[in-house]
Amino acid sequence: MSHSCESCGMSIDTGRYCSYCVDSHGQLQDFETRFERMVQWALREDAALDRPTAEQRTLAYMARMPAWAQHPRVRAAAS
Repeated sequence: MSHSCESCGMSIDTGRYCSYCVDSHGQLQDFETRFERMVQWALREDAALDRPTAEQRTLAYMARMPAWAQHPRVRAAAS
């Protein structure tokens, strides 16, 4: 039975995080690394998107992810 990665929401079969969200030791990547990769993904997916909007949307998305919901940068963007 699959469930969602707690960092990005990708469907996974086991564990808390998908292979894209962990480092070579299986640990969750740091916030800045994960944030930048998610922003870059958003920019690739929507060529009309500018960087500030991609960052804003990424922070809003990360606020719904258990791994990041309480991160200070995510919380600051939500207020």
